[in-house]
Amino acid sequence: MITLVSCEDFLYRPLEDNYTIDGFYQTDDQCFQAANFLYSSPWHDYHRGFFKIGDGMAGNFYMGIDNEYQTISVTSSNEDLINASNSLWLVNGHANAIIDNIKKRAGSKVSEQTKNTVIGEAMVWKAMAYFYLVRGWGAVPIIHNNSTVLGDGNANSLKKNHIEDVYEYITRTLTKASELLPAANQPGRINKYSAYGLLAKVYLTRSGLGQSGQRKQEHLDKAKEYAAKVINESGASLEPVYANLFRISTGNFNSENLISWQWVVAGPWTASSYMQSDLAPGGNFSGNGDGWGQYTGPTVDLQKLFNEDPREARQNIDVRRKATMMMKDDFYPNFWRHAGGFTATFDNDNNVAGAAFESPTGAQNVKHLVGHYLDHQAEAGVPSQAMKYSLATHLLRLADVYLIYTESVIGNSGTTSDALALQVYNAVKRRADKNWVDATSVTFNDIFDERRRELALEGDNWFDYVRLSYYDPTMALQKINNQERGYFKAAELKEYYKGTRDKAAIEFTSFKLNITSVDKFRIPFPDTDLSKNPNLMDGVESVPFDFSTIEY
Repeated sequence: MITLVSCEDFLYRPLEDNYTIDGFYQTDDQCFQAANFLYSSPWHDYHRGFFKIGDGMAGNFYMGIDNEYQTISVTSSNEDLINASNSLWLVNGHANAIIDNIKKRAGSKVSEQTKNTVIGEAMVWKAMAYFYLVRGWGAVPIIHNNSTVLGDGNANSLKKNHIEDVYEYITRTLTKASELLPAANQPGRINKYSAYGLLAKVYLTRSGLGQSGQRKQEHLDKAKEYAAKVINESGASLEPVYANLFRISTGNFNSENLISWQWVVAGPWTASSYMQSDLAPGGNFSGNGDGWGQYTGPTVDLQKLFNEDPREARQNIDVRRKATMMMKDDFYPNFWRHAGGFTATFDNDNNVAGAAFESPTGAQNVKHLVGHYLDHQAEAGVPSQAMKYSLATHLLRLADVYLIYTESVIGNSGTTSDALALQVYNAVKRRADKNWVDATSVTFNDIFDERRRELALEGDNWFDYVRLSYYDPTMALQKINNQERGYFKAAELKEYYKGTRDKAAIEFTSFKLNITSVDKFRIPFPDTDLSKNPNLMDGVESVPFDFSTIEY
């Protein structure tokens, strides 16, 4: 059993140029240290793009009607896109290196259980990177072993592999990982059920690939099978208080979170999250002077999904709304607790933080926020620093697996009254709404909307539209084009909140997309990648992957 002294011990691993590889991997602890790196640093440059792609493109987050992500017109020169792509390939490279080093260099004192666990963790992270790559870019090269590619001297001439083969590679990788991983691992670390949960999500996504109207039943059955394993065998349960999932003290190592990036303030720059800096209201919300999210915010469309309107009194029917977005007069006792808590006062910015609210949607982000640096200290034991926070970023939660199970059961039928599907769906709804009356049947649209409410601002929703576009592009385009991505005049909203403007006099500018091509569900390769490898360009056909060349 590996004992983790602290979060920092979990995450920190010396960079490879700080030690001799042949002298490392000699103990169980060193092998786990190598895997710790995969929970943060190589993902650092992806997690900004992950939010802009996952929620900006999905219509959950307003960044301006001329923003490339908001308009789903991202170009190859977009800096966040370049960083995102580079980061995902770094993850794959580091995962491959760890797998290779464990197999070749693990010392005699390293137990077989540790070798299997570390290799399994690296495989899941590699599969996760490829899952983002294939859903984002489509056909991409499969790099199973970096040393082999470098030795062959063809790193800059690799051809894209068929999308079907990339999904097959992901499922094979996760299946092997599930065989190696233990049923229980240290808190915050990947285990067998993390792999099963991701397999369920991959199979659900894959089920529509290349189909027309209907999804492949064999893949829907696999999604159902693996989701059921998590539900029935893992022992995990939903966190009773939804907001607790997004606090350091109660959420970073919460058992509902099956796969998370784990960040720390101490250590290398890339070991920290900077999401609060991007998303917090401006002014002094963090006490570090690093918040610049006041001009952005959850879209009016997302607010409507929660039955809220910035010009009306709060309904507060769904507890997830307040944990996802702050609106006028919302109170948060865990933000600025040293000053008695934080109230979102949009009218004159005289809240305790002096935070500026300039969102033209009348709402600001909440998820990924910790609050003042003293709040961070209370939660994590150390204060935050500018652009350095320790709040984990969750990539796969049990609630997601519950909804995956229900959607896989619905499959091609459009609706279901299956007992387990209803049980887990209603569990998600009951946590969100204490007055919820259990549903006796669930439709696809119920699940689609519920996934958006449950996972909003977690970098995930865009990929639901991608999955839908695989087999029903008409519906996917219709859902995107029906979204309201427009804005109010923030100054007029403030006047209304002060009581100096009538509600009817608040100007609203509607903005809806008119996307007609399913190609919009694929983002372009960055210029930097295309310049290094012209085979990534549009028009260059993908090729089959030779699975006989790998060992699993």
